[in-house]
Amino acid sequence: MLDLNDIMIFARVIEAGSFTAAARLLGMPKTTVSRRIAALEHELGVRLLQRTTRSLNLTDAGRLYYEESSQALRTIEDANLRLAEARAEPSGTIRISAPVGFGGHFLQDAIFDFLAAYPKSKVELRLTDDRLNLVENGIDLAFRTGVLEDSTLIARKLGSTHRILCASAEYLARCGTPDHPDDLARHDCVIAGQSAQAQWLLQGPHGQETIAVSGRFAANEMLAVMAAAIAGYGIAQLPYGVGETCIRDGRLCRVLDGYTTPAGGLHVVYPSSQHLSPLVKIFIEMAARRLSAVGIGGSDDLVIVSR
Repeated sequence: MLDLNDIMIFARVIEAGSFTAAARLLGMPKTTVSRRIAALEHELGVRLLQRTTRSLNLTDAGRLYYEESSQALRTIEDANLRLAEARAEPSGTIRISAPVGFGGHFLQDAIFDFLAAYPKSKVELRLTDDRLNLVENGIDLAFRTGVLEDSTLIARKLGSTHRILCASAEYLARCGTPDHPDDLARHDCVIAGQSAQAQWLLQGPHGQETIAVSGRFAANEMLAVMAAAIAGYGIAQLPYGVGETCIRDGRLCRVLDGYTTPAGGLHVVYPSSQHLSPLVKIFIEMAARRLSAVGIGGSDDLVIVSR
């Protein structure tokens, strides 16, 4: 009966180039290696190696057997590695990037759940509304909203998001409440971007409308936009979950209730599906469940490659 250990020793001899090197690699006497190869040849009924005092050559049968058996051995080794990973308690550091408003309000709960469930894990969260290069910045995964730019990243869609219009009660008392999107042109608007002027695309009862808006304050960071709206500097577009939180606690009021921005995707992206650590896989699943529970996720598309 064939012994898998003998097949493994045979493969190591071929890869090492000699019995001596293979014996050193395997941590066993050279005589044992030679005896096990002889036993394998006897069991197979063919000669696998031609041995001389100076060289070691594969026979035709040996070459064929090595090509087939080495592939099977790699499959077994991969299976052993995956089993060991599954049995071991996940540990290590995950580096995550997320938009400021989204990460600060919703993702943190998923992170805290994850840290509590896996005490040997660490999370480094980088909140930024800039779309960082994941590889250059050493980031394992990033959460992104809206339309994905073309890239070679792997993307998994978790759900859809949109923004709502909000303003402080103090601002509305001072400047009035708009009844129609066209009224926004006469209001101060807090712009999420680099310029104090913008084109807002709104989805409402009559379809999509594009409105030119301007204001006294613009920022490319969502927490700053939210803070300006709360301070009374104008009407802002805020991510639905962020805006709803501020409305519930009385810091902001909903404006133009029948209008939102068109829905955009909520994705988690990472550099490659190969060699994705068990820790990262676990976190993605936990984050997807947590976001679905608060009504943000829920799409859970298959993994796709955007190029």
